[in-house]
Amino acid sequence: MTGTTRLSPGRRWGTADIVVAAVLAVVSGVVFLGWGSVYNAVAPLFSATSPGPAIISGLWFFPAVLVPLVVRRPGAALFAEMVAASVEAMLGGQWGLGTLISGLVQGLGAELVFALFGYRRYTLPVALLAGGAAGVGAAAYETIGRNLAQPAWYVTTYAALTILGGVVIAGLGSWLLAQALAKTGVLDALAGGRRRERV
Repeated sequence: MTGTTRLSPGRRWGTADIVVAAVLAVVSGVVFLGWGSVYNAVAPLFSATSPGPAIISGLWFFPAVLVPLVVRRPGAALFAEMVAASVEAMLGGQWGLGTLISGLVQGLGAELVFALFGYRRYTLPVALLAGGAAGVGAAAYETIGRNLAQPAWYVTTYAALTILGGVVIAGLGSWLLAQALAKTGVLDALAGGRRRERV
């Protein structure tokens, strides 16, 4: 079976799409809050001048890939990332309103990839690209917001690790989870549950 999906006319969201996307995004927002603590715990293991912790930032891009793979509707990546970021911020996330900006640029990065393929291809390569693109958005925001004073090697390494984390954690991780959920049948009411792609 190919990775091509033909959506209903107008590609309109159904009630099931909205509910599932919202639930996954809200759960992701709660996970984000805990992941911030993991990030803080990992950071001291590196030197103060090391961009190493950026490699685990890919989890923050997870809903921007997972939700589109499941509901397969335009806007799903941006919707999921913004809802998740809003939940994290409302629950007292340590980055405050900056979380919303992060959610915006990460969601837009992934959204552009799905749009590039006309919202019709949801294969592993597309998921990897979407995860990487979310990482590009995150890296750009971090560079402008926090890393401009850092040396070029730091900025470059930070960006590369952030993008790699997006490809592996958000891209590959989301694709594997979506495939596993589809095989259980719990997503059969959704486009992502009716089509179980190979690579």
